[in-house]
Amino acid sequence: MQELKASCHCGAVHFACQSAGPVPFMLCYCTICRKTAGGGGYAINLHGWASTLEVSGEAQISVYRARLDDGTLSPAERRFCSQCGSSLWVWDPRWPELMHPFASAVDSPLPAAPSRTRIMLAYKPDWLPVDADPVDRCHDEYPDTSLEDWHREQGLWEG
Repeated sequence: MQELKASCHCGAVHFACQSAGPVPFMLCYCTICRKTAGGGGYAINLHGWASTLEVSGEAQISVYRARLDDGTLSPAERRFCSQCGSSLWVWDPRWPELMHPFASAVDSPLPAAPSRTRIMLAYKPDWLPVDADPVDRCHDEYPDTSLEDWHREQGLWEG
């Protein structure tokens, strides 16, 4: 188990959580991730246990729920700093035991991924190249493999 320590850019929010899957391997190109947190044209979410989440500066956090293509609101709650706009983590009530810090917010050293999984490529804009390595997995939508599954397959699950 690894502790992930993270913060926003302006320093108003700091948070920490325990992670059994700390390798930043999955790059999401969906319009929600790309537009709210995609510094490289995609976002990288990590595994975290919601029960271990500790937050400093909680009053500075705002929540965004994306409007889906069918007009409904996503149940997923994206936390971000209301002062500087930094994306912090995603929590979804469908999986209440999990939370997903954005790798871009994590201050702790993270291990390099032996391969990457690129998801939601069907929603990638034409201007964004996909520089996938031959060992990378590429998916137009969601893969069948979860964050936990991938870490276990690689022998990297710390749970």
